Amino acid sequence: MWNEAGKTMSDVNVLPELKQIIGAMLFVAKQPLTLAAMRKALQQVAEKEGGATRDFAKATEPDMAAALEALKIELETHNLGFHITEVAHGFKLENDVNCGPWLRQLLEKGRSSHLSRPALETLAIIAYRQPCTRSEIEAVRGVAVDAMIHNLLELQLIRVVGRSELPGKPWQYGTTQAFLEHFGLRSLDDLPGVEELRRMEAEQIKRREQVTVEAAAVTPPAEEQAESAPAVEASAKTVEADDNEDLDEEDEFDEDDDEDDDDEDEDEKAVKP
Repeated sequence: MWNEAGKTMSDVNVLPELKQIIGAMLFVAKQPLTLAAMRKALQQVAEKEGGATRDFAKATEPDMAAALEALKIELETHNLGFHITEVAHGFKLENDVNCGPWLRQLLEKGRSSHLSRPALETLAIIAYRQPCTRSEIEAVRGVAVDAMIHNLLELQLIRVVGRSELPGKPWQYGTTQAFLEHFGLRSLDDLPGVEELRRMEAEQIKRREQVTVEAAAVTPPAEEQAESAPAVEASAKTVEADDNEDLDEEDEFDEDDDEDDDDEDEDEKAVKP
């Protein structure tokens, strides 16, 4: 229904497919886009441009969702280095994680902007216990968190959501929309539960152990390398000795040949009158 390649507009040679339009919207958008927002854009263009663009204005949200899913599968199939992800309040294009080093180099970002472990721990406490105060976070971590809270506020991953009823009415902190988008979550309900966290931790430990075992299998122990070194050296000396013996034998052959030549010369002199 939405493959309109045969239709033309005054300023466009070939009318794109619906999924192409959606992909272009996601590409230029600075914020996640909802299906409703993209559908509204289609309707506004239809009113302004008219003609064949009116067909896109008839697209329902299920039509939009189907086109978005088709585009998502196409990107994943071709491994183009980016993909569509659903976050809070919409969809957006994200680069594949394994392309990070080259993108950071291109953008001159230098080191990875990954959060430090203390910052992640502080952020996790806020995410799971929000709203919570600084003293409540410190009670869990066992250390001061002033610097971590300051950094997370600067990164706009957390925000002040109110004041506690405790004495002194300390500030309470909660996560932001940017937090959901950063971690690819649609809502706080998508945060992994305790059992899932334990499973993820177990899988991570298993992967680390597997990498260690594979590395040990590829690299021989230092003792084996030390033991093999004398054997290699002795083998090299043996080869060198054999080569020297061959050279000595060749010299002996050369001397014999010289003696034979001298004898032939004397015989020739004896024969001449």
